Amino acid sequence: MRADRLVSLVLLLRQRGRLTADTLARELEVSTRTVLRDIEALSAAGVPVYAERGRHGGFALLPGFRTELTGLNHDEALALLTAGSARGEQAFGLGSALASAMRKVVDALPEVHRATASDAAERFLVEPETDLLSRPLVTDEVPDTTMIEIRRAVLAGQKLRIHYAAADQAPRWRTVDPIGLVTVRDRGYLLATRSGADRTYRLSRVLAAEELPEPAQRPDRVDLDQVWRERCAQFLSSDHIAVLIRVNPERWEDLLGTAVAVRAAEPETDGRLRLEATFQDLRHAEWALWQLGTDAEALAPESLRTSLRDRAAAIAARYGDAS
Repeated sequence: MRADRLVSLVLLLRQRGRLTADTLARELEVSTRTVLRDIEALSAAGVPVYAERGRHGGFALLPGFRTELTGLNHDEALALLTAGSARGEQAFGLGSALASAMRKVVDALPEVHRATASDAAERFLVEPETDLLSRPLVTDEVPDTTMIEIRRAVLAGQKLRIHYAAADQAPRWRTVDPIGLVTVRDRGYLLATRSGADRTYRLSRVLAAEELPEPAQRPDRVDLDQVWRERCAQFLSSDHIAVLIRVNPERWEDLLGTAVAVRAAEPETDGRLRLEATFQDLRHAEWALWQLGTDAEALAPESLRTSLRDRAAAIAARYGDAS
């Protein structure tokens, strides 16, 4: 752990020049006293770091000092920097590790490409916090201490005890065999088994977690993509309702945001899309399609068409009353 921090400290000084102890402490998420001890350790190991006194002082490296890291070409580094900027701090509590990795990526580039790759990465914005309508994107948040325990158990293959708050249920402890972690549209999931049965847990509903000393009962190898597809199929085959819809393509994203799932859409001659969407129940489907107004039409089931027609008639009657 400390070795990684020392490397990150050197990379910060290489890439940003002279920095104060307070700035280094903020970047490395440690105390100022820890930074001073690390500086002493680097000096003792022969790294040419020196202190400058005064108002604009701080710590710096002698010019020309370079660490030995694996080189990357321009496009490889650009791809990693861009991917790392895509709200990577949300990825399973690995924000600090990501920041450290990005510093190493930049430092690994040949000097002629270092500045251009960093500048180019600033021209790409992936998954900003709001869309064009200034609507904030909702993301799951999991406390770092909880996420660390979950991640550790997944990687080590140990059983995991979680305090989980399922929808409409009181939180309770469960002991599971973790299989893997999945993130979809800024929502994280723990794939696991419990007493041999498949279980999928929303990470934001895990209130606490504890890695247990017993090994998890799981295969040595896993195709997580295949497991996720199977879990999705199981979910969609449960007590949900499938609805056939014609929708204005401009409202496609709105439908994606409300439906449980949306199957492949087929364009029609009038420019609309015909698709099948899955909702939790009839009430959920009615609410979701009502939000789209005349931009969407439920073609089936007939019970949904009837409920929407009755609702529209009631609204028309209310506003048609001259009084």
